[in-house]
Amino acid sequence: MQTVAIIGGGVSGLISIKCCLDGDLLPTCYEMTNDIGGLWNYDANAIDGKASVMKSTEVNTSKEFMAFSDFPPPIDYANYMHNTKLLEYYRMYALKFNLMKYIRFRRRVIRIEPTNDYEKTGCWLIYSIDTGEKNEICEKFDAVMLATGHHAYPRLPTFPGLDKFKGEKLHSWQYKTPHGFEDKTVLIIGIGSSAGDMAVELGHIAKQVYVSTRRGTWVYNRVGPN
Repeated sequence: MQTVAIIGGGVSGLISIKCCLDGDLLPTCYEMTNDIGGLWNYDANAIDGKASVMKSTEVNTSKEFMAFSDFPPPIDYANYMHNTKLLEYYRMYALKFNLMKYIRFRRRVIRIEPTNDYEKTGCWLIYSIDTGEKNEICEKFDAVMLATGHHAYPRLPTFPGLDKFKGEKLHSWQYKTPHGFEDKTVLIIGIGSSAGDMAVELGHIAKQVYVSTRRGTWVYNRVGPN
């Protein structure tokens, strides 16, 4: 049986494990935290290399559109789920298909290299460390699947004079709750999903909230009048 290394235990990682099992492949999933869920597993702290939603985040896509094709969400779950419910759904999926036993928690992959005979075998070497003990191990796999997502590291823009600004500066990646923004004037640069969520939440407690967008946008409800 061919072996597959999967990097990341979020939703993409869980699906990758399931697909490997369906295809008679033996998966090993590396997850640097002690739990599944990735982005959707809320963490009150901003941890380097780990993405996490805001405490209040609800999904922008209905459960019908984001459901696993072979495991729909419970019928009593809201159409637009809170992140805690979405994580529950992912746990149900993992338990239903017995995926947890293929995940190695608290193991951070530090590098991936082709084997010396890669041209002949196509195999890869995975170097990982235990996040607590820091012991490094190397394992060989027939294939590698990357399921690390693209929200783990913030990309801060640069503007002339930003270094001279005396107020607080942070990326939406760091934002968890509105605590600490009471009676402050806040400028949100951008109008993506995170910006919209922050603007609404901060609007209840901040002195003033401004949203700066390069091209403008349309704002509409998740659900229509009918």
